[in-house]
Amino acid sequence: MPEPPYYAVIFSSQRTPGEAGYGDMAERMVELASGQPGFLGVESARDGGGFGITVSYWRDLEAIAAWRRHAEHRVAQERGRSSWYAHYELRVAQVERAHGGPAG
Repeated sequence: MPEPPYYAVIFSSQRTPGEAGYGDMAERMVELASGQPGFLGVESARDGGGFGITVSYWRDLEAIAAWRRHAEHRVAQERGRSSWYAHYELRVAQVERAHGGPAG
């Protein structure tokens, strides 16, 4: 990750039961996003009950807006609303500071 500031798009969701192509589409979205100008990285986790959080990192708001408008991403968004998510929240935040430590 670069030095802040940059942006985080925080997507939390509760999945509906069943796979229905979700895993393949999730992989495709990471592949597509990774090739977008301004994409910095992604972290994702989901628990056994279907609650998940994905945080994608972007250089600026323009990069986020371009990703939101991407045609294939729009298809995934609609499928999420109609089939994959019982509920979701999306938040955009500016990262002002970041630090880490040793693993373990």
